[in-house]
Amino acid sequence: MKTIIECCVSASATRVCGLLPYRNYNSCNSMLANCSASSSTTRRTLSLSLISTTFSAFIFSLSPPSSSSSTTSSSSSSSSSKLPLSKFFEIPDSGGVQALDLLDGSGEVPSDGDQVAIHYYGRLAAKQGWRFDSTYDHKDDNGEPNPFVFVLGSGKVIAGIDVAVRSMKVGGIRRVIIPPSLGYQNTSQEPIPPNFFDRQRLFTTIFNPTRRANGEGSTLGTVIFDIELVSVRHQ
Repeated sequence: MKTIIECCVSASATRVCGLLPYRNYNSCNSMLANCSASSSTTRRTLSLSLISTTFSAFIFSLSPPSSSSSTTSSSSSSSSSKLPLSKFFEIPDSGGVQALDLLDGSGEVPSDGDQVAIHYYGRLAAKQGWRFDSTYDHKDDNGEPNPFVFVLGSGKVIAGIDVAVRSMKVGGIRRVIIPPSLGYQNTSQEPIPPNFFDRQRLFTTIFNPTRRANGEGSTLGTVIFDIELVSVRHQ
C-alpha cells in the first residue's frame, strides 16, 4: 500500500491517483500491472479509502490552495495530465460549501427527487478531523459495505450533502467542507452514526451549550465529507 501511494501521489498535495475500476493512470502502470483483479466493490472501497487516508492532513485545510502554488504545480505536470490537479472551490449558490473534486465521474448527474446512493467518510473539524462515521463500516449480511441511500432534495440529510451531490456525476469522488449553517441542525438529520458513542460524541461537540455561549458555534459544527456517488435512480 505504501508503495502504491508513493507511486500515485506527487509532491503536490492536490494530485490524486485513485484505484477506481476502469481507470488507467500511466504513471502507475508498472505498479498496478502486478496487482491481481478484484471485485468492483473492493476496488471502489480501496479507492475512497486510499484517497481519504493519503490526504488526511490536507482535509482540514479550510482555505483553498494558493493560485501561485497551483500554477507552479500545473506547469510542472504537463507529462502526467491523467493525474487530475484540483483545487477547492465554492459550489455556486451553496451558502459556503467548499468542494474539491478528487475524481470526476462519467455517469449522469442527479436531480431533485432522484434516489441516490453514496459512500462517504465523515469527519469533524472541531475534533482534529476525528472520523465519526463511514459507510464502509456498515456491512450487509455478506460483509459488503452498504451505501447510504436517500432522495435528493427531500430534507432527509444535512443540506451540505444535498448541495454537494446535486452537481456530481456518478462515479465521481468529492471532498466537501460543510459550514455549520449547512451541517447538523439537530440530532435527527442524517447521516447519523449507528454507533452510540460516536453519535454521542458528535452531537455533544456540535451542540455544546458552553462552547456555543463562548462564541465557538461558528466552528463547532464544521464537518468534512469525502463522498462517492455510486448510483442514481429516477423515481
